[in-house]
Amino acid sequence: MADTNDRSPSGSEQTPHDNHGESLFDRIRTALGLRSQASIREDLADALEDDGANQDSSFSPEERALLKNILSLRGKRVDDVMVPRADIVAVPLDIALADLLTVFQTAGHSRLPVYGETLDDPRGMVHIRDFVAWIASRAAIAARKGRKTKPEPELALGTIALSTTLGSVKALVRNVLFVPASMPAMDLLAKMQTTRTQLALVIDEYGGTDGLVSMEDIVEIILGDIEDEHDEVDAEMIIATGPSVYTADARADLEDVSRTIGVKVDPAEFEADVDTLGGWLVTLAGRVPVRGEIVPGPGELEFEILDADPRKVKRVRIHMNGASLARPAPRKGRERKVAPSLSPDSAAAAPQATDDGTSPSPDTAEPAQRTASEST
Repeated sequence: MADTNDRSPSGSEQTPHDNHGESLFDRIRTALGLRSQASIREDLADALEDDGANQDSSFSPEERALLKNILSLRGKRVDDVMVPRADIVAVPLDIALADLLTVFQTAGHSRLPVYGETLDDPRGMVHIRDFVAWIASRAAIAARKGRKTKPEPELALGTIALSTTLGSVKALVRNVLFVPASMPAMDLLAKMQTTRTQLALVIDEYGGTDGLVSMEDIVEIILGDIEDEHDEVDAEMIIATGPSVYTADARADLEDVSRTIGVKVDPAEFEADVDTLGGWLVTLAGRVPVRGEIVPGPGELEFEILDADPRKVKRVRIHMNGASLARPAPRKGRERKVAPSLSPDSAAAAPQATDDGTSPSPDTAEPAQRTASEST
């Protein structure tokens, strides 16, 4: 039997496990079965990014997009997909059912969070399906009591007391999930499936409400925007309105803005954690800019605040060349004034303002005053 330790100095005799340039650490990972799983994922990601492989008919462009989104789901966290606190539509626990119906009509959501005194005191959620079922059941009961002769009575909707508060109808308030912002989105999706709850409130380190996530928000990471017949067409977040001029929603993603205007913006350079254009402007100004204010940016960038409130910026006009932005002309000193009581002859002798905007000294003004008195 040949000794397996006998090797030629050139290393020409290699075992099947000896790959070109493979390190000992790589061999251990291969032996433990760790490297094969990672390499499959990496190979698939590289193949999807390869421009030459895009011509392969094995996957359609739609399938490639879905596979890319699925692979990116691992790195997504809850705070990447959540609706921020400022955009949450919620109702208080003591709201009247008539007002709740109006909120459902205007908000366009099928589920609404319910809170006590503030949004930091969440109590659950109300589903419009439960609300409509409760109204229909009460109307059917009232109709049966009023019309016993009819086998199939109509709904007596006029008997429903819509002045009743939501808190008094315990059956309408369902539980919601409470999750941290750092939770992986994939884990939250699995938790929603097991608990059969499609709405979660994101809490911060102090227990306050930081945002809201629905199952639809997570699924849209893979499938893209899911719109039904009731969804309105959203306007573009950033559009070109002129040469080197853009109008943008302050909620626009900072990376999308950077890509559209062609200016590199690295959020990692900021001290604050910002993801939107509005957050960047608040960081640049050191406060919430007001309407009409101009915030200087890097280089020749300038941001004109078109709409804002005391809490946030809403709409911005971006000027690529700040020098083209019109500004009011600066004032060049005070205007010269002549006493109206002096005659034209005495006005020539009256003290006049100097070129630098100052008045003449008392010594020079006294002869002029005497001349004026003598002429009278």
